[in-house]
Amino acid sequence: MHDLRALRADPAGFDAALGRRSLPPAAEGILEVDRERREKLGLVQQAQARRNGLSREIGALRRQEADSSAQEREAVALAEAMEADNRAAADLDARLRGLLESLPNILDADVPDGDESANRILKQWGEPPAFAFAPKQHFELGEALGMMDFAAAAKIAGARFTLLRGPLARLERALGQFMLDLHASEHGYQETIVPLLVNAASCRGTGQLPKFEEDLFKTTDGRYLIPTAEVPLTNTVAGEILAAAALPMRLVAHTECFRSEAGAAGRDTRGYLRQHQFRKVELVSICRPEESDAEHERMTRCAETVLERLGIPYRRVVLAAGDTGFSAAKTFDLEVWLPGPRAWREISSCSNTRAFQARRMNARCRGADGKSLDFVHTLNGSGIAVGRALIAVMENYQQEDGSIVVPEVVRPYMGGIERIACG
Repeated sequence: MHDLRALRADPAGFDAALGRRSLPPAAEGILEVDRERREKLGLVQQAQARRNGLSREIGALRRQEADSSAQEREAVALAEAMEADNRAAADLDARLRGLLESLPNILDADVPDGDESANRILKQWGEPPAFAFAPKQHFELGEALGMMDFAAAAKIAGARFTLLRGPLARLERALGQFMLDLHASEHGYQETIVPLLVNAASCRGTGQLPKFEEDLFKTTDGRYLIPTAEVPLTNTVAGEILAAAALPMRLVAHTECFRSEAGAAGRDTRGYLRQHQFRKVELVSICRPEESDAEHERMTRCAETVLERLGIPYRRVVLAAGDTGFSAAKTFDLEVWLPGPRAWREISSCSNTRAFQARRMNARCRGADGKSLDFVHTLNGSGIAVGRALIAVMENYQQEDGSIVVPEVVRPYMGGIERIACG
């Protein structure tokens, strides 16, 4: 959520920031509601001060056995007015919060302007492999192996689900275990098992609600299946005041994720790339404001290390204003090379949300002096999307006979299996 004091101080700057995301000005409407709310609160304070004075007057008159009925009638009228003004202030406060919650984060100054065509490549690691044959796409390889079954999944659950079998299922599990072990043992993230169902407050805290409710799966009791472990991991600090010595806090979880893909009609309809249910290793950091730039770089390097250990060519991209997510101030995407479609595809997004989520969650930390309070900064990143890693391994390690070589780094998790082939 946004800092209302900063908005009051520079409404033109706030509108200019929204303009970078191709959104219309909003400061005037927000400040008008804010003024009305503050006026109502001022009336309540004035009435309360007068009631306090009346209480003293009534007490004095009663001690003198004098008539206090006029003061008592005025006190009753003030109480009714205060109740009405308090209700109005509460309604205006909810309206103000709704307006602020509906608007995306302010982008960092160095985020490029423009739509996704303005995304800027920052670096590339590795070279796309050269094949002596026409490389296949992952779904062609998986179906030929008899280990990636889209028809059976559709029969069971519908479109955008996949059933994996045998060594290919084990490879996906191995990839997730490898990533989790790497981040927990080498990168210093605390392994965490989280609920896959969260309440509305948690989704609101990280920015999924209210704007993106159609992208979530909602249960009959009002809870939501997590779209990513970012939601439960980040919300562990909701409402908390953290000691400076406890930060940075680094958390990792390997979970199922669920997305309705409401805005993805017609995109990647074939294969395993865009699913309603998928597995991801998620990284979350909670840190002091002055640490978040360095933490963003560190988190992104942790995700890059996964791809480097797997030997998958990738490139780092900074997203432009029109392609940056709702809660993010700045995002680095990692894109892997897929030989089948001959394209770079996103496999990880690492975002710095700065204090945007922390304000929504009321998550704060103490300063070095142990007294001052500030909102923490929160960051999240895929470390990485396990299903997409499976796709990248299948396509980059495919052989002419349709078999798939298992990357050396995950062979210990595969019981020593070096190649996946039919039979």
